[in-house]
Amino acid sequence: MTDHAVEETELHQVAAARLVVDARKAVTGAADIGRAVLGLPLLRRTVLAASRSGFTEIIALIDREGAERVRALLQGVPSVTFYEMLPHGGMDSKPTVYVPARILGEREWFEPLVRHATADHACSSDPSGVVLCGRAVALDRLPECGGADRAPQALALSPPPLVIAADADVKIAEKRLLRALRKDTDGFMARLAERPISLAITRHLAATALSPNWMTIVSVLVGLVGAPFFLSAEPLWQTVGALLFLAHSILDGCDGELARLKFQESRWGGILDFWGDNVVHVAVFACLGVGWSLAEGAMWPLLPGAAAAGATLASAGFIYFYVMRRKSEAGPLYTSVSREPARPLSRLLDSLSRRDFIYLVLLLSVFGKATWFLAASAVGTPIFFILLIVAAARARSGTARA
Repeated sequence: MTDHAVEETELHQVAAARLVVDARKAVTGAADIGRAVLGLPLLRRTVLAASRSGFTEIIALIDREGAERVRALLQGVPSVTFYEMLPHGGMDSKPTVYVPARILGEREWFEPLVRHATADHACSSDPSGVVLCGRAVALDRLPECGGADRAPQALALSPPPLVIAADADVKIAEKRLLRALRKDTDGFMARLAERPISLAITRHLAATALSPNWMTIVSVLVGLVGAPFFLSAEPLWQTVGALLFLAHSILDGCDGELARLKFQESRWGGILDFWGDNVVHVAVFACLGVGWSLAEGAMWPLLPGAAAAGATLASAGFIYFYVMRRKSEAGPLYTSVSREPARPLSRLLDSLSRRDFIYLVLLLSVFGKATWFLAASAVGTPIFFILLIVAAARARSGTARA
């Protein structure tokens, strides 16, 4: 349920990196590091972002006045060491990144620092106060390395780190964090309509205690409530069902957004999201088939409903066992129908699996013709399943030849 996690295999190829967060004299005022930014205190968000980006050691510099507050903000966060008294001796040459606590920590610029850090890297800095130093340095001298007038090189971080110094900066930070939740894999309509709506909902949910998994359950329930409306041939009821189906799709984006925003990604959450989505699709296909059968007074319309629902379950089961169940590294549990998404057939299947089809369901439902979509799906979903098998066979054949 996450899109920004660095793969473990990649992290193992770089030198271990240390992060030093300077939380001294930063616990009061408008820029208090305990200030909540989309549901997480600023300091906690920075440390969690650093941990998920691959920093193997995190040090929090604290003073006696703010020690208790900082420890409370970071309670339960693993791999954090607190320094109340700065050591005066030199440190080992492990690559070290220094950041003031009032900077918004983001994976977008943390991860490149981890990937490109090397032990022989000279000190370099960013105007915001971020310092990267690869050589041995005393911990209490790190802040002095910052500033364009002191560091021999300048860091080119993208996006530039944001210093939270006033209320207006918090709003800017929220916009940046939400913008980073957009997916490259979103379909056209998802980018145009669904994602802006889901991000607006997520922005309001971030400050609540609602977990991503409960958000998944809510979205699934909305979809299941909408499915029975397709038992009717009346345009009004079909349109209500289609709107609830669309609402399910929008809310289904919120669970992943919350998980990534609050660092609550989990394998179980990814599985729940994947299967919940497919259960809703099966329910819609089944109700469309039954509704068509009732409208015609015949049994044959049950066949396209069974074909679409069965092929959907078969495809979901195949993707789970072939792609998701075997995945053990960090990163999104499901981003592609194939373990080799770069192949042309895999890219085609990924495009077909996007949920832009929901808008076609809505359009047809307005005229009471949602069964037309079922007729097309009864042919398309089995073909999709067959192509999944073909793509997997080609990938296995290519691996065997290599």
